[in-house]
Amino acid sequence: MVTLNRTRAKLKQSLPPAFLYPEYRSFWVGMLASVSGFQMMQFGQIVLVHHLTESPIFLGLLGLSSGIPAILLNPLGGVYADRWDKRRLVVFTQTITALLLVCLAILTWLGMVNAWHCLFIAFLVGSVEAFDQSARRALFPHLVPRSALVSAVALNSAIWSGTRIIAPAAAGIIIAVFNPAFAFFAASFGFALMAYFIYSLKPIPSVAATRVSPAKEMLEGFNFIRRNSPFPFLIVMTFFNSFFGISYIYLMPVFAIDILKIGTIGQGWLLSISGVGSLVTTVWLGTAKTINNKSVLVIGGGIGFGLSIAAFGLTSRFLPSYGIALLLMLVIGLTSSTYMISIQSSLQLLVPDNMRGRVMGFFGMSWNILPIGGMQVGTLASFITAPYAVATGGFAVAAFTSLAFTFSSKVRNLNSLIRT
Repeated sequence: MVTLNRTRAKLKQSLPPAFLYPEYRSFWVGMLASVSGFQMMQFGQIVLVHHLTESPIFLGLLGLSSGIPAILLNPLGGVYADRWDKRRLVVFTQTITALLLVCLAILTWLGMVNAWHCLFIAFLVGSVEAFDQSARRALFPHLVPRSALVSAVALNSAIWSGTRIIAPAAAGIIIAVFNPAFAFFAASFGFALMAYFIYSLKPIPSVAATRVSPAKEMLEGFNFIRRNSPFPFLIVMTFFNSFFGISYIYLMPVFAIDILKIGTIGQGWLLSISGVGSLVTTVWLGTAKTINNKSVLVIGGGIGFGLSIAAFGLTSRFLPSYGIALLLMLVIGLTSSTYMISIQSSLQLLVPDNMRGRVMGFFGMSWNILPIGGMQVGTLASFITAPYAVATGGFAVAAFTSLAFTFSSKVRNLNSLIRT
């Protein structure tokens, strides 16, 4: 019996801090299922729209169909995440998304699907996701103590990094063996599982109901961010990350096929090695008992991320090498996760509970601007070529991060702010 207790004690010590709490473990397993479903859904939609239209324009419209409502509605989603029971809101949004995917799967299975069906369902899913993302980000901090919040943010990010490597491959196999309908059925099951796990959680205390209009509450959230440094810098840094930084992904076919001459398989390896780098960072931050020097992680990660993207673009132009590209993609993955996990965990630790949903709504809006960032980098590439367009974006990220470090004393002293 003594030996068994010692074994259990050692096992607990080896777990990431957030995994010590059963409610968070249930949330994490549900989120793993949901994000896997989301990745499979995206992959299946792209394959299906390409098969139906063979048009890159429609692929761009697919991204905008889900991206635009996610951007515009995230602040409103944050308002309702503060107003309503977060747990029930996530159950509702996950269930609606699962049902929408069942509809798409049935249309595909019966051979009745058209491109506009895909665009319309992508628009509806994007609209629902705006409310879901804000509610999820406002929910999980209630499942762990402050001391485990950085671990929870990192473990959530690890799901995105890990499923980015595995879920699209699984969807590809399902589509190749069966057809896209079964990929959508599998994706809907992932969302339904998330709804089940969140429903099983204990009720989360809600903010008292208010008679103030949603528009006024949204304005209150915006004013809170504007008046409380370092919130504006951290959220705008997220905007720069999405709009100028990771938008390079949209030009990866140009680098892989036209510049490096490594084909689609080589492109897959480049993106996978970036995912591996991201996963390494999330595991490190997720298992760390304490994280010191958060300002160093935010500033160093942001500058390192921007400069590594710029180096990827410029070396592809002047010294094209698959080996160098792989190394730089690894660095991009490592630094981007360091940067973004540190920003999100800082926001979560600094924001009061009554503003959490609205602040996370504006954070989500800046994160979801990626499709428009893809349009920006594609347009710029048509004028100055892809390597220079990507390098320009990287330098923009590094420059704004440097400005935040220079002009915001609170960004430089995040640790002292979080402790107060």
